[in-house]
Amino acid sequence: MNGMATLRVGALAMAFACVARANEPTLTVTIRGNSASYAPAALLALPAATGINVPADVTYGHEMTYHAVPMSTLLAGVRPDESVRLVAQDGFVATLPAAVLFGGADAATAYLAVEPTDAPWPPIKPGEAATAGPFYVVWLRPEKGAIVREQWPYQIVRIETVAPLAKRFPMLAPAATVSTHDPVRHGFDVYVKNCSVCHTINGGGDSTVGPDLNVPYNPTEYIRPDALRRLIRDPQSLRKWAQTRMPAFGTKVISDRELTDLLAYLRYMADRKVGVAAR
Repeated sequence: MNGMATLRVGALAMAFACVARANEPTLTVTIRGNSASYAPAALLALPAATGINVPADVTYGHEMTYHAVPMSTLLAGVRPDESVRLVAQDGFVATLPAAVLFGGADAATAYLAVEPTDAPWPPIKPGEAATAGPFYVVWLRPEKGAIVREQWPYQIVRIETVAPLAKRFPMLAPAATVSTHDPVRHGFDVYVKNCSVCHTINGGGDSTVGPDLNVPYNPTEYIRPDALRRLIRDPQSLRKWAQTRMPAFGTKVISDRELTDLLAYLRYMADRKVGVAAR
């Protein structure tokens, strides 16, 4: 091979290397406006990166082993009273208190599992290629913090600090006159934890994966209470739809008392509609 051909081959190799780096998945972490981007290899090279064993992985339904970074490492400098928004590729958005993500020695503790580019995880669903990667929040001792399925977001692209949901979107919160002991107030907490990851109320919220639950109509206005309970417990029991993305919320996720309070919140919000401009 002459010198000119060698140069051409070298240039092509460099070009392919640049394309590979450009196509490599990245995670953006933004803390109070300051952003940093991480490729999988960079995260796995952090001193805090470690191997963890998750006995009952929520997404895969069985034991999984991951290379992971403690969320407390990624969120260094974040105050425990701040909120953290986790944004997935498909628009799913989970917002959690930072204190919950930090965990501790005898508490539910969150890790960011990082999918190695040369050893992909199994597909989430048989017959499909998509995995939970490249970045997936998993938990050790989730039972210590009553962590629910919606707090295991996968295919994450962004992590950022934000104000609490009710502060950013006051149109979805009960009035200040509603007592902290009122079922409506507790139902709002259930909504934030389990429903706000996909839905909005009066257009308020981070995610638009599912429909708004108050405008133009609240589900309590067109679904009987017993049917609405069945819909939340098992959406497929009321309407078969292969493409549905709404999961079933069993009693281990939302207790009967919590479901009653959630419905009380939804009924309350039906009388607090706020006009929403077309998106």
